[in-house]
Amino acid sequence: MEEVTPSPPRTSWVDPRTVAVVATGVVFMAFLVVGLAVQPFNVAFGIWFTEIFVFFGLGWYVLRITEREPVRYTGLSVPSLAPAAFGFILGVVNFFAIVAPVQYVSQSVLPKSWQQIYDMASIFRGQTPVELALIVASVSLGAPVCEEFFFRGILFQGLKAPGGRSHHALVISAVVFSLFHLDPVGFLARMELGLLFGWLLLRTGSLWPGILAHAANNIVSTVLFFVAKDIESPQTPSSRELLALLMIALVGNGVLWGLLAGARHFPNLLGGPPRPEVLEAPEGPVRVEPLPNLLRRATPWMFAAALSLGAYVLLDTRGIQLSKIDQQYQLSPVPKDAPDALHAEREALYQLRLRARRGEVPIEAYVQERARQSRQKRRDVP
Repeated sequence: MEEVTPSPPRTSWVDPRTVAVVATGVVFMAFLVVGLAVQPFNVAFGIWFTEIFVFFGLGWYVLRITEREPVRYTGLSVPSLAPAAFGFILGVVNFFAIVAPVQYVSQSVLPKSWQQIYDMASIFRGQTPVELALIVASVSLGAPVCEEFFFRGILFQGLKAPGGRSHHALVISAVVFSLFHLDPVGFLARMELGLLFGWLLLRTGSLWPGILAHAANNIVSTVLFFVAKDIESPQTPSSRELLALLMIALVGNGVLWGLLAGARHFPNLLGGPPRPEVLEAPEGPVRVEPLPNLLRRATPWMFAAALSLGAYVLLDTRGIQLSKIDQQYQLSPVPKDAPDALHAEREALYQLRLRARRGEVPIEAYVQERARQSRQKRRDVP
């Protein structure tokens, strides 16, 4: 009998760089689909669904079907306390030193209409207390863990695989990270954050310092939003406010460079000397699993996603109805310098929506008021 020579493992398309590119394409398509199909109906549920099943779930699945161990490959193993704490502190200081000034300059240079369209603070408006808590938790916990797992653990890790250039991978992953947010106003600030998070992963060999830096940045920005939302401020900042911002940025940069200098003198703050080998891809051929195994590995994620969607539809029927009404009757953004009457009218609409969702008033009452404000379009907006 003629001896059959076994086929060599298929490795042509599962090298780390290709995994990073293919995973990014798949995640981006899923991100757009979920963004269009889920988030418009409920922001709180949509953000958590996107983070868990798109960024984390799809990333985990891609690594498993190419026989990579996700925790080790991405650097998700538990770090020592010092690098984790250092990452959190660095995230706080970096916000005041770089993120806030860069965001201020972007808002000053770019058209005002862009600020209204891409106002990320809008996700907090018109939400129930439970939804607000879920959104804050997703911004503070869900996004840092899931986005760092994908953008740094998979994309950056794959691009800087053996033979790649770390600084090229650092820049590319930071740009892609910022592009995914679909926010031109915050593009530069998020790109800087991507560089910081990637540098922490490169320097420590662990995702957790970057995760905590990401969490710190989001927590500070969220707290400042809730503190400042009830403070009336002029559309054009005064010279005193600009001076205060400049002083904060200068002090923040001094502290930031002091922290980085301290890390050079005390390497244990970042877990010891640089260890780039920690991030290397596993050696040896990586094969693609047969189709039955691919489906078997996908089944738990698909079941969990379907179960969560089903539970959401059953538990929030009125919320889905109201979201469909919102899609039918679009509203123009109300600028910050619009008359107080317009702001009061829009706030009253948000409160009416909450009451309709709780069943305190008929949904038809919200439909009528939403339709009336929608018909106004921009004629009352200066």
